[in-house]
Amino acid sequence: MQHPLQISRKIEYGLRAMIFLASQPPERTVPFKEIARRMEVPQDFLAKILKTLVEQGLARSTRGAHGGYQLSRPAREISFLDVIEAVEGPVVVNVCQDHHDACKVSRSCTMYGVWKLGQERMLEVYRAARLDTLAMTDLRPSDAPVPLSIASA
Repeated sequence: MQHPLQISRKIEYGLRAMIFLASQPPERTVPFKEIARRMEVPQDFLAKILKTLVEQGLARSTRGAHGGYQLSRPAREISFLDVIEAVEGPVVVNVCQDHHDACKVSRSCTMYGVWKLGQERMLEVYRAARLDTLAMTDLRPSDAPVPLSIASA
């Protein structure tokens, strides 16, 4: 039986919420309940995650009858890694990649280089994945304008 490296629900839900926001027109403020419903995220858990994303500067919230959430900057400027680290902190594949003295044998360990390379490649992939490329057209409101790249195809 295989046991994959797992991404926490907190990270998954944070990414779902941010991808949903990236899928909306930039001027649209999305009600909290709509994000939870459309992305199938429990409301109580989502509230905590969105609060963190706002505190970390990736999203902004507006209160009131027309309140909700939107990205704090353009989707092309927010990476998969930005969201992951905002929600959970730095990503490491092994404790020895967290800080040098975390492992007593890291100086002579033959696995260290493999873990380091895996860490670098994983972060490279997560940095390159931008929310604008992850936005999903079927999540856009039905009255949203069609982006030029789609309209001209």
